[in-house]
Amino acid sequence: LACAAPGPRELAALLSPAAHPFVEEMARRARALTRRHFGRTISMYAPLYLANFCTNGCAYCGFASDRVQPRRRLELPEVGEELEMLKGMGFEEVLLLTGERTSHAGFDYLLECVSLAAARFHAVGVEAFPMTTREYALLSEAGCSGVTLYQETYDPVRYDELHRWGPKKEYLERLEAPARAMEAGIRTVGLGVLLGLSDPVFDALCLLRHAAHLQRNHWRSGITLSFPRLRPQSGNFTATFPVDEAWLARMVFAFRIVLPDVPLLLSTRERPGFRDGMAGLGISKMSAGSRTSVGGYGETTPETEGQFEVSDDRGVPEFCSMLRRRGLKPVFKNWDSVFRDASVRGNG
Repeated sequence: LACAAPGPRELAALLSPAAHPFVEEMARRARALTRRHFGRTISMYAPLYLANFCTNGCAYCGFASDRVQPRRRLELPEVGEELEMLKGMGFEEVLLLTGERTSHAGFDYLLECVSLAAARFHAVGVEAFPMTTREYALLSEAGCSGVTLYQETYDPVRYDELHRWGPKKEYLERLEAPARAMEAGIRTVGLGVLLGLSDPVFDALCLLRHAAHLQRNHWRSGITLSFPRLRPQSGNFTATFPVDEAWLARMVFAFRIVLPDVPLLLSTRERPGFRDGMAGLGISKMSAGSRTSVGGYGETTPETEGQFEVSDDRGVPEFCSMLRRRGLKPVFKNWDSVFRDASVRGNG
């Protein structure tokens, strides 16, 4: 735990059975490092699902093209309404999500949505399909400050089995997309694996190597890491490599120890009690009040099925009250859009 420059070897050791007796020590170390680099703050963000059209055949996803459910996208006036609702909840960072690139919700549509969001929010992220360097540059110019793109699993054989058809089946196209986003001037790139799909230790080590490669070669941009676990969804796909809460906690502690200054995220996939305990204990960024269906925040907008089941359905006030009781401060804005605009001018 006292290694000066921990890396894959140390991460493997921290995730090995031999480290089990030292979990409490790992937790204390993770808390100390989190407070050193992030204070007692938890950065807050909200996801907004724009469309659930998809041409991929991902076995584990509720939006896969063979799932029988209503398909729709938010039209631009509806996007504005949803953004206003999130703004009214206090958020200053929004993550816009879609399925695969389709004629219903392609790049031009996403670009318009980014522009709408950038006019209201200081930080706008996108979690969508892989894009070209030029497309990422256009997103950046429109006000996009972050791109999230999970590899899902780094095991190429398992990846091929799980992605039955569609553009997402191209492993390298997805793997190389974060680097293209960084080359285009995107400020932050989010990486992650979907725990439950493959050997979690293998995926954790590959995730660290991917992050280290991007940090070394694209140091002007930052990274964030997330640890989503497989949740029930309309396809009823079950985890082949189940990851319980104890193991997930160890994974978070281990990554905090080897990457002390990288923001680590935990979403509403996890149950409330677990999220409460992990806040500030390695985790520095969280969502609240999340909806995973298209139009999920509107009171009168007809909802589609969600991409997955949300486990923590507490509203923003309740969640923030919990953080304050634990001596933590929810932060809805930690940088100003003027820096985003200056970055765009600098890249022009």
